[in-house]
Amino acid sequence: MNTINLLVVDDELGIRESIARALRSYTINLPYLDAEYDFSIDKAEDAETAFEMIKQKSYDLMLLDNQLPGMNGTELLAKLHDENKEFTTIMITAFASIETAVSATKNGAYDFLTKPFTPDELKNAVHKASKHIILKKITQKLTEEKNKIRFQFISVLSHELKSPIAAVSNYLKLMEKRIAGNDLDNYEEYIERSQIRIKDMEKLIFDLLDLTRIESGEKKRDLEEVDVDEIINEAIKNIDDQIKEKKISVSYDKTEAKINADRTEIEIIVNNLISNSIKYNNNGGKIGIKMLKSNGSLSLSVSDTGIGIEEKDISKLFKEFSRIKTEKTVHISGSGIGLSTVKKIVALYDGNINVESEIDKGTKFTIELNKI
Repeated sequence: MNTINLLVVDDELGIRESIARALRSYTINLPYLDAEYDFSIDKAEDAETAFEMIKQKSYDLMLLDNQLPGMNGTELLAKLHDENKEFTTIMITAFASIETAVSATKNGAYDFLTKPFTPDELKNAVHKASKHIILKKITQKLTEEKNKIRFQFISVLSHELKSPIAAVSNYLKLMEKRIAGNDLDNYEEYIERSQIRIKDMEKLIFDLLDLTRIESGEKKRDLEEVDVDEIINEAIKNIDDQIKEKKISVSYDKTEAKINADRTEIEIIVNNLISNSIKYNNNGGKIGIKMLKSNGSLSLSVSDTGIGIEEKDISKLFKEFSRIKTEKTVHISGSGIGLSTVKKIVALYDGNINVESEIDKGTKFTIELNKI
C-alpha cells in the first residue's frame, strides 16, 4: 500500500475532523496501475502552523481553507511558492471570487472546493487531485530512471572506448618518436595491434547501432524469404582466418531452412553466436552448428569446446554491456551488447534462447524462432 501525505488546514475543528473521518478509510486505486494508495492525514488550525509543519515534513496534497485567522490561505500559498515548496493544493472557500481564484491558481492551487460540501464531493475532488499526484510521481520516477540509465550507458561506453583509444594513441606516439628506428617493417607489430583495437571499436559502434535501432523501433523490418543456410556459410567464411589461426574444426549439421524473416536480424544472430564460439574457444577446439526446421519453427544451436561459463553467470549474458570477467576472458575483447541484441531480435520472432555450459568443457547456445 502506497501513502499520500495529506495536510488539512482549516480553523474550524469540525471541518478538520469531518475531512479526516471521510478520508481515513478512503483509498485510491487506478485501474491501469497495479498499486493502491491510502492517506496519512495531518491537521493544522491556521496558516502559520501549517507553514511550520510543511518545513518539517513533505506533503503531497493540502486541503487549504482560504478564510483563516492571521495569514489567509492565498497568502500561505504565495509564501510557499516563494519557498519553492511544491505540492498539490485544493482550496476550500465559502466566498470564492475571480480575484481569489486567479491569485490561488497563480501560486499553485490545483482545484477548489466550496463550503458546504458533502463527503462525496470531498472524495471526488481528492480523487482527481490524487490521480494528478500519482501520475506526476510516476513521470518523475521514469525521468529519474531514464537519466540514471543514460548516465550508466555513457559511463560504460566511455570506459569501453577509452582503453582501445589509449592503446592506439600510445602505439602512434612510439612510431612518431621512431622508437624502433626509421624502418617501417620494425613497426609491423604496433600497426597490427592498432588495427585490432580499431576493429574492436568498430564492432562496439556497429553493435550499438543495431541495438538502438531495434529498441527505438526506427529500424524498418524487411520480411522476406531468407536462406539461413546461406547466412551461416557466409558467417563461417568471414571468420575463416580466425578459425585457421586457432586450428578449430567446424561441423555443420543442417536441414534446408528458408524462412520468412528480416535478413539483417538473422545475420546478427548467426554472426554473434558463431563469432563467440571462436572467441571463447581453445586452440585446436571444435565448433558444432546444427540447424533444424520443423513444425513452423527454426532451431539453431552453436556449441564450442571452449572455456565455458559458470552457472551463476549465465543470467548476466544477455544484459547490456555485461561481460563475464575472469582470468581466462580478461584479454578477450568484446562490446558486451551482442547477446543483448540477439535476445531482443529473438523476442521479435516469439522465440527463446537456451544456454548450456560447463567450465573448461564448453558452451552451447540454442535459439528457437517461432514466428517465421
